[in-house]
Amino acid sequence: MSLLVILRIVGLLLMLFSLTMVPPMVIARIFHDGNWHAFGAGMAISVITGALLYWPNRRAKRELRTRDGFIITVLFWSVLGLFGTIPFMVSDAPSMSFTDAVFESFSGLTTTGATVLSGIDHLPASIRFYRQQLQWLGGMGIVVLAVAILPTLGIGGMQLYRTEIPGPLKDSKLTPRITETAKALWYIYVILTVVCALAYWGAGMNWFDAIGHSFATVAVGGFSTYDASISHFDSATIEIICVFFMVVSSVSFGLHFAVWRERRLLQYIRDPEFRFFVTFLGILIAITIITLFATGTYHDATGIRHGLFEAVSVATTSGFSVADFTLWPGVLPIMLFMAAFVGACSGSAGGGMKVIRILLVLKQGIREIHRLIHPNAVFAVKVGKMRISEGVAEAVWGFFSVYMMLFVVMLLALLATGLDQVTAWSAIGSALNNLGPGLGDVSTDYGDIPSAAKWILVLAMMLGRLEIFTILVLFTPAFWRR
Repeated sequence: MSLLVILRIVGLLLMLFSLTMVPPMVIARIFHDGNWHAFGAGMAISVITGALLYWPNRRAKRELRTRDGFIITVLFWSVLGLFGTIPFMVSDAPSMSFTDAVFESFSGLTTTGATVLSGIDHLPASIRFYRQQLQWLGGMGIVVLAVAILPTLGIGGMQLYRTEIPGPLKDSKLTPRITETAKALWYIYVILTVVCALAYWGAGMNWFDAIGHSFATVAVGGFSTYDASISHFDSATIEIICVFFMVVSSVSFGLHFAVWRERRLLQYIRDPEFRFFVTFLGILIAITIITLFATGTYHDATGIRHGLFEAVSVATTSGFSVADFTLWPGVLPIMLFMAAFVGACSGSAGGGMKVIRILLVLKQGIREIHRLIHPNAVFAVKVGKMRISEGVAEAVWGFFSVYMMLFVVMLLALLATGLDQVTAWSAIGSALNNLGPGLGDVSTDYGDIPSAAKWILVLAMMLGRLEIFTILVLFTPAFWRR
């Protein structure tokens, strides 16, 4: 482990992060909300701290190993989340405690979308914009951005890329050079954001709301510039645009790149994970809409609009809303919430356990049934035409097992803080899946839950965003042995 190299890179990344304070400062000047000093303070503190870490170690240049990649990724997300709290704390509106500021910052960067704030409509424009920007930066991962634009990371970039990109198949690169791979992902991400913003603007949003909501939509985040979220606009066109980009952003960006490179839309249909994802969404939407009409919750096209939107929003872990699905009858609230455990596709900006893992678990379950019938036969697990190695299959089961154990442990911890059962299990599920909205006392915001519960949820957000093992591996004695 190269401590000096790690400090140099974290310093560089922190200085890079300080530049993200510039757009909110510009917004503060445009809207004259008097909040530019909060972002000026955030920028100054971030760049000075980054320089203090970088400058003494500027000559430390060694090839990064896998262990270094894990440490840098966890360190940077932790440091970035903490420094992201500065504007929230320095600003007079909102007036936030350190715990609330940390919660809001980490929720934004991990694209969870849970908030402790209410009265968002009346906050300064710069703060409203900053929340959206945090989600956009966290969507694809600022570490991947750094790999793309900081050649000083050199050949060690692969170690950062592998710890940042979600999913069980992390070694597949889109291009021969890892820097080019990171650039390709960010090009797609930026293009989707621009197209989404233009679509929102064309549908009636002003430029401020269009940019802010495109940030959160493409990041599959769920933050909004209004308390009422997408329902504020009461526009079927805006809802359809949002649904489209939530789905597109929940598909693997690697698959988007393959389609663009090959110029063949059939690449989507040929991808097993995409087919499973679309089928799952279709069934969920159909059940939701049929149940809403069967129970008399809606009697007109509003049922189709709200059923479609909420099913897609929750299942993709976006967290936008046009209706309070927690008040819907019967099994719908629980069914939709459980859909978030499946989540988005591997290699996307979305959360959850990832579609490919659920698909592999199902295929392995079917294989075990076949083994009971034919004990001596050899059955391979395949995804499409690709045979899945036993190592990957075991890793998926390991992830699933640890995920559920962590869920139970943190659920018990939340219950110990005094939360009721419904609030506790939905809050921890929402945080681990980077979903945002929960049930019970956290169906609207997280402002009234105990501070201890908020810190537990911040940890859960980080575990979910970095896919558990990236953090847990740091707590194993073997990791620190030479």
